[in-house]
Amino acid sequence: MWPLLLSIRYLFAKRKEGMISLTAVISVRGVALGVASLIIVLSVMNGFDLEVKEKIIGTYAHIVVVNDTGIKDYPEFISYLESMEGIKSASAFVTGQAILQSGDEVTGVLVKGVDALKEGAVNDLEAYTSGAVSSLEGNTVILGRELMISQGIRVGDEVELVVAKTASDLTKKKFEVIGVFDSGRYDYDSNLAVISLAAAAELYDTEGAATGVAIRVDDELAVTPLKDRIQRIMGFPFSVKSWMDLDRNLVAALALEKKMMFLILTLIVTVACFNISSSLIMMVMEKTRDIGILKAIGANSRGVSLIFFLQGAFIGAMGAAAGGAGGIYAANRVNDFAAWLKSSFGWEVFPSDIYYFTEIPVRVSPEDVLMVMAASAVLTLAAGIYPAWRASRLDPVEAIRYE
Repeated sequence: MWPLLLSIRYLFAKRKEGMISLTAVISVRGVALGVASLIIVLSVMNGFDLEVKEKIIGTYAHIVVVNDTGIKDYPEFISYLESMEGIKSASAFVTGQAILQSGDEVTGVLVKGVDALKEGAVNDLEAYTSGAVSSLEGNTVILGRELMISQGIRVGDEVELVVAKTASDLTKKKFEVIGVFDSGRYDYDSNLAVISLAAAAELYDTEGAATGVAIRVDDELAVTPLKDRIQRIMGFPFSVKSWMDLDRNLVAALALEKKMMFLILTLIVTVACFNISSSLIMMVMEKTRDIGILKAIGANSRGVSLIFFLQGAFIGAMGAAAGGAGGIYAANRVNDFAAWLKSSFGWEVFPSDIYYFTEIPVRVSPEDVLMVMAASAVLTLAAGIYPAWRASRLDPVEAIRYE
């Protein structure tokens, strides 16, 4: 008990050497800054991971089965897939490239023809279009939000889709815009046109065949084994891809960046821990006479070392607690800060046309917060080992003689 009491007393008592107190304060702030930075960065990376997964699944599906030559008799094919264990539902689709013309404006788009009755069971198009996808029929189309803004198109306008089969064989068809596709991911919202399955089949002359089938599964995180099983059953020329495969480079890059940022930002905490160690060493030097007296009246080396070890632990705990609270607070207000910078100074820190999303995605993970706090605790405890050992090695006679 006495090492704990002395440790607290030494920590908050006035020091002879003001530099030691300043170093301790800098150490606490350094740990706090490192912990807060780690929490903010990991929360943003988690947000990107989650958003990428949700946007891919929401626009496409958990698994996509594609056949470049077309899937004929797709109703029977869908029934077969839905009978497989682990599959909730499936829906056919037709995709292709087209030119969108609205007045004098022309741009290339990705056209997706969907089954209006079943599409909502395999992805989130129902939510992204505010229910408009269920109203697709005849010559109606839903366009991406960013696409409509860039082309000056409004709901109710008439647009024309042009498909080039050859240089001289063009298929043109007029569509009425009945809804807006808004996923929040820029590259999807600026490129997608959704029409009915029947209209797409007519536009691309698929002769009743579907390009592929979208599948929703029971567990999206355990999708790989099911994807492999479907591929083995279907074989060539079918291609089976999971949501992880549809944007593999981005998913892999985010995972790598998260690991690297954790390692890099841990260096901030490490530097702060060197400060903790140096401040404790100076404190041991300042308290040499006190240590000598303690040992002279019967204190053992273990108790003396524990005094300074606990001081390092207290400094680290204060820094980690302050950094944890500050990091969580700041992470939840990243977009408010970005909006303030844009409104006050015109600085757009997160351009949607570069980073794909309309706002910074943030998800504070309790597991990551605990991991950061645990890592900082280990580093700060390690910083107190050498000063504590040095204090325990002091000879009481020598310590008192020169004081």
